[in-house]
Amino acid sequence: METRNFEIENTKSNIDWTGRKVTGSHHGTISIQKGILNLNNGKLSGGKFVIDTTSIQILDVTDPATNAQFAGHLASEDFFNSKEFPEAVLVITAVAPDSDNTTHIDADLTIKDISHPVKFNAQIDYADDTVTATGKIVIDRTKYGMKFRSGNFFKDLGDTMIYNEFDLNVKITAKKL
Repeated sequence: METRNFEIENTKSNIDWTGRKVTGSHHGTISIQKGILNLNNGKLSGGKFVIDTTSIQILDVTDPATNAQFAGHLASEDFFNSKEFPEAVLVITAVAPDSDNTTHIDADLTIKDISHPVKFNAQIDYADDTVTATGKIVIDRTKYGMKFRSGNFFKDLGDTMIYNEFDLNVKITAKKL
């Protein structure tokens, strides 16, 4: 069995996020700081990547003052608490091929020093010295202490309620070490 490690190229990798509320949604990006994918006999077998919570950007709010206020709120204790927890970490714990290039992945996601298992499917393409992977991870923010305007914790929010789940659309490019 041949094990090969691939380093995630953070300049060619990114995460697009979408959060929803009763009256609509917001979206943006957050950066992957670093990471490694492990391949065994040419198939993904494990890995880990670090997300830079200080890099979160909102792309759909064009007014600079409103955008800065929103970004500050996402970085606050109500959400990511980026000053105290500048990194979130995803560690792949199990991998099972689903079809030709679709793989089911089990992982542990740690945000704000709180870890929970997540499961998702990823499209993985292999070349000699490069691995590319895309997948959508759906996260319940309340499991990580992000309860702001959650209908599970607050009553009578009306149209100010924020849905608990948000999406991370992950795109990774990694090069052989």
